[in-house]
Amino acid sequence: MTTPHTGHDHGFTLRKNRNALPWTIASLAAVAALILGVLLGQQRSAPAAASAAGSQTKFTVHFEPAMAGEEKILDFVARQIAPDYGIEIEKAGLQDPIQANQAVASGQFDATIFEHQWYMEQSAEAAGVELEPTVELFQWGFGLYSNHYDSVEDIPRGASLLLPNDVANQGQALWLLQREGLLGLDPDIEPRTAKISDVIDNPRGFELKEADLLAMPRMLDDVGVAIGYVSQFDAGKVDRDQGILFPEPPKTFASRLIMGAEYAKSADEQKLVEAFSDPRLQEYLATTEDPLVQGVLTPVSGS
Repeated sequence: MTTPHTGHDHGFTLRKNRNALPWTIASLAAVAALILGVLLGQQRSAPAAASAAGSQTKFTVHFEPAMAGEEKILDFVARQIAPDYGIEIEKAGLQDPIQANQAVASGQFDATIFEHQWYMEQSAEAAGVELEPTVELFQWGFGLYSNHYDSVEDIPRGASLLLPNDVANQGQALWLLQREGLLGLDPDIEPRTAKISDVIDNPRGFELKEADLLAMPRMLDDVGVAIGYVSQFDAGKVDRDQGILFPEPPKTFASRLIMGAEYAKSADEQKLVEAFSDPRLQEYLATTEDPLVQGVLTPVSGS
């Protein structure tokens, strides 16, 4: 901060007290430090302050940078929908899910679109943060891939089935297998939380294995069938013709617009929810011919 000099000539001079100079500098430094502290405090609480004022119009939304389709969705909403709600959307790609959720929880990012509710709970617990899921946005294509069999009926007894090794997505894979009548799960557990140890009926004697989602495309030659996201196999250069089953995923595994719990109920953040709730997003997902989105990210299912 600069103090303006008046430039007035008052016709007299003041004698400077040399002993007072160090005190003056110290005082100015103290005042500057106080002002800096206030400004930093305002910066740290900027999302909360903006929410209270109801004046925020620019929002930063995170996406998974390895997921090109998610970025395409943000581009569509930012270009075709957000202006009608008087807001702007900026994209933020960050690979690490823990860091991404920490950034959302702290208000550094206003929201993220990269996870479903169950993965969010798992990740938020690991990060030690509080997040709030809001509107459903899209669903990730999820299915069975094989380099050895052309259909589910062709899978022989004793074949190896490769499942995701994280809890949330392993539950989705096992639930899929149960819905297709290939496995039976313990009826006392919630299917979406199922683990391999919860399989109580395996009539075809499948060998159940697990691996990281990102590793699955490289392992297709070594297993009978791998079960995971279309996006991961696309990224691994696996042709979609290698997919032998793509059932409609349950709505409970839909991506959500997820926000920090501290900010999710604010009037400003509701603008973002309204924009992403616009039916034009679902229409885009259903009709786009963009190969990065079509069949990879699908409209939210009805059940």
